[in-house]
Amino acid sequence: MKPLSPRQRRILEFIDTFTEEKGYSPSIRDIVNGCAISSTSVVDYNLRILERQHHLRRDPEVSRGIVRLGKVPRGKVTVPVLGQIAAGQPIPVPQADTWSTAQSAEQLELPQDLTKGRADVYALRVKGTSMIDALINDGDVVLMQAANTADNGEMVAVWLKQEQEVTLKKFYHEGKRIRLQPANSQMKPIYTAPDNVEIQGKVVGVMRQL
Repeated sequence: MKPLSPRQRRILEFIDTFTEEKGYSPSIRDIVNGCAISSTSVVDYNLRILERQHHLRRDPEVSRGIVRLGKVPRGKVTVPVLGQIAAGQPIPVPQADTWSTAQSAEQLELPQDLTKGRADVYALRVKGTSMIDALINDGDVVLMQAANTADNGEMVAVWLKQEQEVTLKKFYHEGKRIRLQPANSQMKPIYTAPDNVEIQGKVVGVMRQL
């Protein structure tokens, strides 16, 4: 793909700023005035290039029909969805580092306040009902922050090394053992040795499936 010219970058910046401030996209005449371009034909020529390169699309039937592609609005963040995590019986995953290194084709666009400025946030879809008393049900999405340690009572994604499985539970370090506690009175906790546990992340938010 041919690199954008300074004029084309300026047009994209103007479209983004105009749309965020006004709540609707600019017209060609707005771009002429805002970018100090000599004519509408020059703007149209550059918009065609930007459209071919998938930076935007235009609706020819609408006067303000410019739609930006691949642009996250101000106040939004993108979070990768790295797959499913069991909240009942643990499910196998290919490798111990799946959650931290997997490439995800699916992305969630979320308000910034959901992640509260945290880095390394990713999402997992919950499978099962073992955390239902913590208001996390089958089909919900949990937002995770990558971490390898946790305090007692924190809800974590845990990799069980010997079992080659991952599960979502509350974490408790009890002397020579780890207790992974479900939030469901009908299910029993998992007890295991500390060296069998690798914490993959902490729950920092939940998106309910309605």
